[in-house]
Amino acid sequence: MYGFEAIVFNGKRTARKALDTLEDHTPTYAWIGNVAILSRNTLGFVSIYSTWAQDDRNVGAGASWGMITGALLGLIAGPGGALAGAATGGSLGALMGIGSEVLLDDPRLDAFAQALEKDTSALILVGEKPTIADFGAVVEPLGGKIVRTDLNEKDIDAIRKALKVKG
Repeated sequence: MYGFEAIVFNGKRTARKALDTLEDHTPTYAWIGNVAILSRNTLGFVSIYSTWAQDDRNVGAGASWGMITGALLGLIAGPGGALAGAATGGSLGALMGIGSEVLLDDPRLDAFAQALEKDTSALILVGEKPTIADFGAVVEPLGGKIVRTDLNEKDIDAIRKALKVKG
């Protein structure tokens, strides 16, 4: 089983500051290279930052969890997504080449998009349940609103397939 977990903070730079602190932790968290940040400025424009953006590994079945996280955020923030019309700075949906052929109907993902009001930011991770549990245990004490949901094998396979086809 797989999961999605996000922690939404007040302030468009707060999630970045939290990630900087987490990146300095010793020993290094195994999931740190797959985290993404989605932030919304005071005008409502959305930007996405990922720790895996420079990863040049092949996509598809071997797609890293970071790439899957980015693809999912592209679905949320990209054209037709829950934050449609607000994405700037490069939609990961367009960057990853994943589009409307992958449709996820999950009210908790919609709740995540709605929690991203102006001047907010979020740390996000998609992964296997044990990884999500570890991430949650680390980020919950940072404060912020937690949004989590389960993703099934079908959802993950659809994203991987779209990445492979478009990659």
